[in-house]
Amino acid sequence: MPPAPSPVPAPPLLPIWPLAVMFGLVPIWWLAGVFYLGWPLAGGLLLALLLTRGRVPLPPATGIWLLFLALVVVSATQLPSGTAVLTFALRLAFYVTALVVGVYAYAAARDRADLVAVLVPLCAFWLGLVVLGWLGVLAPRLDLTTPVEALLPDTLAQVPFVHDMVHLAASEFSARSLNPIYRPAAPYAYTNAYGSAYAMTLPCVVGFVLLWRRGPLRWLLLASVPLSLPPAFLTLNRAMFLSLGVGLAVLGLRASLRGNPRVALSVVGVVVAAAVAAWIVPVADLINERVRRSDSTTDRLSLYAEVLHRVRDSPWLGYGAPIDVDTVSAEAPIGTQGQLWLVLFSHGVPALLCFLAWFVVAAVICARATSAAGQWLAVVPVVCLAQIPFYGMANQNIAVACYAIAVAMVLAGREARAGSTGRARPRVAVPA
Repeated sequence: MPPAPSPVPAPPLLPIWPLAVMFGLVPIWWLAGVFYLGWPLAGGLLLALLLTRGRVPLPPATGIWLLFLALVVVSATQLPSGTAVLTFALRLAFYVTALVVGVYAYAAARDRADLVAVLVPLCAFWLGLVVLGWLGVLAPRLDLTTPVEALLPDTLAQVPFVHDMVHLAASEFSARSLNPIYRPAAPYAYTNAYGSAYAMTLPCVVGFVLLWRRGPLRWLLLASVPLSLPPAFLTLNRAMFLSLGVGLAVLGLRASLRGNPRVALSVVGVVVAAAVAAWIVPVADLINERVRRSDSTTDRLSLYAEVLHRVRDSPWLGYGAPIDVDTVSAEAPIGTQGQLWLVLFSHGVPALLCFLAWFVVAAVICARATSAAGQWLAVVPVVCLAQIPFYGMANQNIAVACYAIAVAMVLAGREARAGSTGRARPRVAVPA
């Protein structure tokens, strides 16, 4: 009788340190000037580790994202000029890196009973946002040449797109304003990206605190939430408030329907902290003043109308990338000022449907979570869907979203399986 085949050994655990280096050391990458250009390289490291490991489980709906990537690649045939290839390649690299980060985080989370360790790099990323946000508050005019910028040829470093990525500035202000309002932006080039990342990571921080019951990191994160509010409010990002408001509304509705008092109390705690911060920082008056002094809303609407007008001539593949025109009042190119408009104009209607479908499917999958931490993580795709019409995500933030959603999918899947078998929900191991 032939011997029974030996069991296939389990693949090795994916290490957490590459995620910690990528997400946890953001202030260092920003100071060096490699936060943007180095991000896809860090994604390459994760991809190499995935390929070395083999037998990598893919998150649900990965096929939708792969189809989106394929449509983006095909849309390159519509690029108007050779110079647009560089910006197209960087955006594509961010999309691919987001997929790699999501797959890596999903596999790392599935292999561990302890999801706390997988969330630590995201929490370190959040702490970096808070520290750099306060830098934008306390030193809003900080403006330095980074080592990467100094090494680049002057002709390349002075290209506006490249300059924004490699130059160091703590805040953003409108040069068109007679009395500029300095809005925290670091580590990003634009304050809207800061607001987008803030709204995505806040649910992850609260989820981590609900998972981890003790330890200095938990208390540091608890203290960081109220401390984060002044710089976040001073970004004056209306879409940040909108997306967080939608996320909290969905979270509160789910908590009331499922009778989860821990979720309800955590929502109340965040709302109270925000109300106190709003009392200290007159954010409503500042936003009204900003709107009065600028035409950003009018500019956005003119760009959106132009996208809808032009996409009719190229609905399937778009135009490959945003383009500069003189037919709108805004200084920004057509196809910017929101991820929805970027994908629609640059890559066409089918690509936009795939992009939106992935977040909708992710939101449905994550909504199965029953624990307090799982429900907080489950609102990340909801927050993203609320941001897509207003914020561009073809940057580091798309990877932040995929990271958080991957962990949320794992936790929701575990809780759904535990509920279907009638077993008690699996406890998350707590580090000593």
